[in-house]
Amino acid sequence: MTRISPGRSWALFAVLCAAGIFNAMDRPIIAILKPDMSADFGWTDKDFGDLGFYTQVAAAVSFLFTGWLVDRLGVRKSMIGGVTAWSLAAMAHGWAVTTAHVVAARVGLGATEAVQTPLTIKTVATLFEPNQRSFAFGVGTAIASLGTIALPFFIPLLAAMFGWRGALIFGGVAGFIALAVWLALAWGIKFDDSAEDETLDYNDDAAPYGPILREKRTWAICVAKAISDATWWFIGFWLADFYRKQFGLTTQELAVPLALAFTGSALGALYAGWISTRLLERGWSVNRVRKTVMLVSALVVVPLPLVLTLNSFWPVAIMMGLVMAGHQGFSLSIFATITDVVPRAKVGRVTAFGAFMGNMGGAGIVKLTGILLVGGYGYTPLFLFAAVSYLIALAWLHLLLPEIRRPELSPAPARFVT
Repeated sequence: MTRISPGRSWALFAVLCAAGIFNAMDRPIIAILKPDMSADFGWTDKDFGDLGFYTQVAAAVSFLFTGWLVDRLGVRKSMIGGVTAWSLAAMAHGWAVTTAHVVAARVGLGATEAVQTPLTIKTVATLFEPNQRSFAFGVGTAIASLGTIALPFFIPLLAAMFGWRGALIFGGVAGFIALAVWLALAWGIKFDDSAEDETLDYNDDAAPYGPILREKRTWAICVAKAISDATWWFIGFWLADFYRKQFGLTTQELAVPLALAFTGSALGALYAGWISTRLLERGWSVNRVRKTVMLVSALVVVPLPLVLTLNSFWPVAIMMGLVMAGHQGFSLSIFATITDVVPRAKVGRVTAFGAFMGNMGGAGIVKLTGILLVGGYGYTPLFLFAAVSYLIALAWLHLLLPEIRRPELSPAPARFVT
């Protein structure tokens, strides 16, 4: 068997991440085009929060199945099925003429896009050596963030030419293009992504989640994900609205501040991935690396409520970029921890269950935000929660998983068929 070249591994992973841009772009598109869609359908802030809630719940429930499917189907089949499903769901928005139609399309998209996260983590565990995985996560997140950076500039142009429906259809078409490129790169490769790492002692059985839910490590990772992801979904779904209310920005004027936020996201992911790999190479323990990066990332978010006291726009935009960077450093370390302590044959399921918990946390805070805004409470209680959410998540993770240890294992990389 001849191993796949590093260059080809990185190319496959990069195209997967590009497909992920089109998977996730529906959320910032909805936020950017909120005034246009609200005008068409007569939505209030509560209605908009409910829409986000339905999407999050659909994704959360779907994660209970997609992780198991990714583990069963492997990388190639999951890539084909996942990209096809979420691209069709994105395109379905183009035919929505009532709020019920939009809700149905959003539920379909939330359910199908849930393949992306376990597929990405499974791909990293399959293609890369253990010490390379942090950097791979960082690169992947940076690619996704760069795509998101472009959206605030690109989406208003698409909407001006084709309307908000055309902007959403674009994501589906682009997803099919990315899939075609990935299949061309993957031609002739057998992905050996089902090998079991018995030394990690997750006992298997016939049930998709039985052995997963009995593990303390699963709950350490997944509850920490739920707490920290709540802040991510809150900012991702409501940041554009916050800028409109706080500074009176138009849809076109949102481009630069949103780009700054996602630039911070990209830089935070790259730096966290790079420094994690460097520290591991210098002999730091896995436990020390993961928790140090998480702690620093959590502390970066703590000053967030200060944005409510600032009257100048640019310091607020910079602070939001730092918060997004902090989230990505924290999230990257959680995903890397999954590949450290979970057998490769169960990586998809544990990742998906973590994403289920994260989406449920996101669903709750997205809906709560709409209720609080309509009730006149503003963003203050939400920013106060966000400031401490990552520290709480880290404390929980450390309580249940005081020592992150990676056994000495040889990964099963993708191989050419001979």
